[in-house]
Amino acid sequence: MKRYVEIGFIAALVVVLGIWLGVSFYKAYRPAPQMLQGQIQAKQYSVSSKLAGRVGSILVKRGDMVKKGDLIFTINSPEVEAKLQQAQAGYEAAKALSEEAHKGARAETIISARDIYQSAKAMRELTEKTYKRTQELYDNGVVSLQRRDEAFTAFENAKYSENTALQQYKIALDGASKETKIAAKQKEIAAAGQVSEVEAYIHDMQAYAPATAEVSNILIQEGELSPSGFPVVMLVDNRQAWLNLSVSEEYLPYFKLGSEFSAYLPALRKHVRFKVRYVSAMGDFATWRATSSSKGYDLRSFEIEAQPLDALDELRVGFSAIVEIESLAKNSAPAR
Repeated sequence: MKRYVEIGFIAALVVVLGIWLGVSFYKAYRPAPQMLQGQIQAKQYSVSSKLAGRVGSILVKRGDMVKKGDLIFTINSPEVEAKLQQAQAGYEAAKALSEEAHKGARAETIISARDIYQSAKAMRELTEKTYKRTQELYDNGVVSLQRRDEAFTAFENAKYSENTALQQYKIALDGASKETKIAAKQKEIAAAGQVSEVEAYIHDMQAYAPATAEVSNILIQEGELSPSGFPVVMLVDNRQAWLNLSVSEEYLPYFKLGSEFSAYLPALRKHVRFKVRYVSAMGDFATWRATSSSKGYDLRSFEIEAQPLDALDELRVGFSAIVEIESLAKNSAPAR
């Protein structure tokens, strides 16, 4: 009896061992599930300044949530502030001359116009000498082309100012005619326009958030030079996120425009439903797969963008998403 028990035990052990080996071989040699891996992306904004200068202060840090219209950073530009003073002074002078032209020339007006002309002439002579010296230094390789151009521009402006002052002086001597009064008024308007232009530049020294978003990066720190139009602060709106996939053309039937599918997000440890909103019109020739001996043709990749069906505040740029092809074949929903 004991012998039969031992034989039965051995037989049962052999059966169990055979089943275990069979299951192990099945798991080891069964085909791996086909999967596609994508990445979450979101709408990004670059906050830059139209005005070149040094970054004065950055009022945000990475991770901050900002609202549309919030002040992000400021630009320091003493040159623009000086230009504003010049423009305001020019406007006041043009306004005064316009008023005098309408009132008629007085002895004081003539003296004032003469003094302005003499001042402009002296400035022209000074800038001319400065330009000639700078030109000589530039020819000897001492100063840069930028410095030479600045001196030349100052000289040209001084000549125009001198000519303007001379004409105003002549007007004061000859008395204002109807045409002169019109010209003086237009000069006042032009000077006011220059003030408005510089004030617009002053406004651009402050950069504001274009939308409600999160600060994702700061590219230029306080005190550093910022070129015109260069992004200083980057914003990302995770509420406007989508999934980007590179799909081989053999799987394109599962990703028709408007179709829905499920993807697993390891960072959230859950499946999320997405809806295809974009399929690239042309295959990406840079990611083509070499011809296989079994299929005999090349397979190219297409870019797919899919939007989550439900709003998820926890979605962030860079999250991975896994899509199983087998589940697509079984559970892909038709377009709606």
